[in-house]
Amino acid sequence: MFKINTHLFTAAGPTAVEKLNGLGPGIFLDLKFHDIPSVVGGAVRSAVSLPGVRLVNVHALAGTAAMAEAAAAGRSGRGGPNRPKVLAVTILTSQDAASLRQVGIAGPVQREVRRLALLARAAGLDGVVASPHEVQAIRKACGPSFLIVVPGIRPVAGAPAGRSLRKDDQSRTAGPAATIRAGADYLVIGRPITAAADPVAATHSIREEIAAALT
Repeated sequence: MFKINTHLFTAAGPTAVEKLNGLGPGIFLDLKFHDIPSVVGGAVRSAVSLPGVRLVNVHALAGTAAMAEAAAAGRSGRGGPNRPKVLAVTILTSQDAASLRQVGIAGPVQREVRRLALLARAAGLDGVVASPHEVQAIRKACGPSFLIVVPGIRPVAGAPAGRSLRKDDQSRTAGPAATIRAGADYLVIGRPITAAADPVAATHSIREEIAAALT
């Protein structure tokens, strides 16, 4: 899939979805809706009506009612096995225990992510977005059919990375192979490719690591 985030969607809106959908792969509409329940539901309803959207997400911290509205809205579009799946973002991969304490969330990050994942499942969502560090705990708590989408993927040492990622704002990361073995369904891989001096070579290297994990 292609992931469309708020940068591109703010600049180009549904036109970006239509154009990228025309290239073939599906779309992960990564807009992280976080608002009152009725607004979240309306936003998801609009999102799943766009062509090619296979995944869309909301913030788990919007609450159970908002997630339930999102789940219902996700089922309002095309049905069947190919209907768009709605996910909850648990704790952003840029956050760690210290940054969570600043906003009043105490306790280990993994515990909070697991708690939010269970709330998302109870609200009827199809899965969550979480860092590589929480995949095993989520899989154990939420079962084999619950989708886990994982950003914060960084290739193994030695893979072509191109421009430095020293300013990387991700704090909870792991390599592709380890994340797949932990139980992830989808990997979100951006900057290791887009920031590479040779994006094609970087992509092939990452594909090889994924293939090794799958076999």
